[in-house]
Amino acid sequence: MRIGLLTEGGYPYATGEARLWCDRLVRGLPQHEFELYALSRSAEQEERGRVPLPAHVTRVSTAPLWAPADDGRSYGRRERRRFAGAFTELVRGICRADAVRFADGLYALAELAWDQGGLCAALRSETAVRAAESACRAPGANRAVQRAQVADLLEFVDELERQLRPLSLDWYEGLREVDVCHAAAGGVASLPGLLAKRFFGTPLLVTEYGVQLRAHYLESSSQEERPAVRALLAAFHTRLAGEIYARADLLTPGNAHARRWQERCGASRERLRTVYPGMEADRFAAVGEDPASGDPDTLVWVGRIEPAKDLIALLHAFAEVRKAAPRTRLRIFSTAVAAGAAAVQYLADCRSLAAQLFPDEAADAHAVGESPVTFEEVGGPEAPTPADAYGAGRVVVLSSVIEGFPIALAEAMFCGRATVSTDVGAVCEVIGGTGLVVPPRNPRALAEACVALLHDPERAQRLGAAARARALELFTVEQNVTAFHESYLWLLARGPARPEGAGSGVPFEQPPEARVPGHWATPTWAAAPAGAAGAGRAAAEVPAQVRNPDSDADLVPDADPAPVAGAVGPDPGASAAEPGRASGTARVAVPVTSAEALA
Repeated sequence: MRIGLLTEGGYPYATGEARLWCDRLVRGLPQHEFELYALSRSAEQEERGRVPLPAHVTRVSTAPLWAPADDGRSYGRRERRRFAGAFTELVRGICRADAVRFADGLYALAELAWDQGGLCAALRSETAVRAAESACRAPGANRAVQRAQVADLLEFVDELERQLRPLSLDWYEGLREVDVCHAAAGGVASLPGLLAKRFFGTPLLVTEYGVQLRAHYLESSSQEERPAVRALLAAFHTRLAGEIYARADLLTPGNAHARRWQERCGASRERLRTVYPGMEADRFAAVGEDPASGDPDTLVWVGRIEPAKDLIALLHAFAEVRKAAPRTRLRIFSTAVAAGAAAVQYLADCRSLAAQLFPDEAADAHAVGESPVTFEEVGGPEAPTPADAYGAGRVVVLSSVIEGFPIALAEAMFCGRATVSTDVGAVCEVIGGTGLVVPPRNPRALAEACVALLHDPERAQRLGAAARARALELFTVEQNVTAFHESYLWLLARGPARPEGAGSGVPFEQPPEARVPGHWATPTWAAAPAGAAGAGRAAAEVPAQVRNPDSDADLVPDADPAPVAGAVGPDPGASAAEPGRASGTARVAVPVTSAEALA
């Protein structure tokens, strides 16, 4: 089987998100061929190079999202008119929260990009800015965008071009030949797979361990964007997520928290399958199988230092812990510091608070003082590996206020550690009943839970053993790879045997004349009876232009198309929030140059 793996800002680059699990997936399925289609986010990421790839990776195609794009193309009057119409539909769908208009505009732009070889210049043109302005001023537009100024529109159009850059890539001939498109994230990473699904019928699998729409909301809330720009971009990402969830053949969220987001955005439950991230259990086996390892009087925190981890609350909670257990220490191990000046300043604030709450303590006037709180790094002399960091204590603490799938918590479970965590994200789903959970932003509750485990080491040991057993059952690489292998086979078994993916799979349902380039028309023998169920719905959608995958010519359907018998009714992938939409390929079509037309 040939898999087209779509990534953004990660694999196969040496740095970035989703790098580890994608590498484990590819290496865990050597019986399949993989073609990698990667979008990079920065020049630094490209300079750091790529990870070594196994032999069954047969193609690597990359494209930058960070570099200014100008294809230098000029467009004729007809192409400019097509672009203006399609882009206007897209931005009106964004401004009015109209999913049908958004999808029509998106696919029309994709067809135009296919014909012209790219749209980068057009998406940054004055025509695009004027269309965006008209959509913002039109009746029914969101109130937040109606007062958008010229600077807002320029910023929005610039970012929209970057998000729509996959429309102009030369990846689609390759994606046309794969058996399954697997997007390692939602959003822009899924866009090439969405278009391959639309034009070629390639089955689309979308995996989200962190929901891209949620990530955009969190990121935009921390940036100083103008209100109109923020509203426009949020509406775009919402509409794009809804279209991806409606059209994907299978969605594999990484946890129930992500699954709820997808369902809220229109994903159908029957196409959702939870697949937990896979981690290498062997890395933590030495610590996890040694119940006596670790200092019983030490609390451990491991993770990426950023405001969302709420180390301030952890330090205040530890001050309460010291009152009940004076010998306790807190060791904070950072795997990385989030990018940006704000994250660096946050680390400095945490160090300053720790120095105020816990001044260096000395036994006498001649002894060297030592703080009970230490800030260390994973990879340093005290903790060369993450397993060494978790093994420094018996209880691991998670104090986050925002969390998706808590990787650090799962790693602590592999190490057989009892955990105290805040109830955010997928924390409760991950630990089950093998740890203590407290409300976020509640230092007193966090301290009481830590003290309870410090004073009862036998309970902590029982919880740690149960946590390791749960992790070995749910979160191993083997479980993850097996789940995706089964998903690939399932998609291949139910996927279409022809590029268009039309019809119900009845033998000889599509005549060979359908492959001949030319104008398509629906023959009378393919028309459904007038009273057939769903006929009105299937005929309701007449795409503005339909592409024959075997021809460079634009193919326009006849003015009065009739749905094919046996293939009418709603598209199984259609969202319940989009009445009236049906699959754009649910018709049998033959060219007018066929024998029937000549007769």
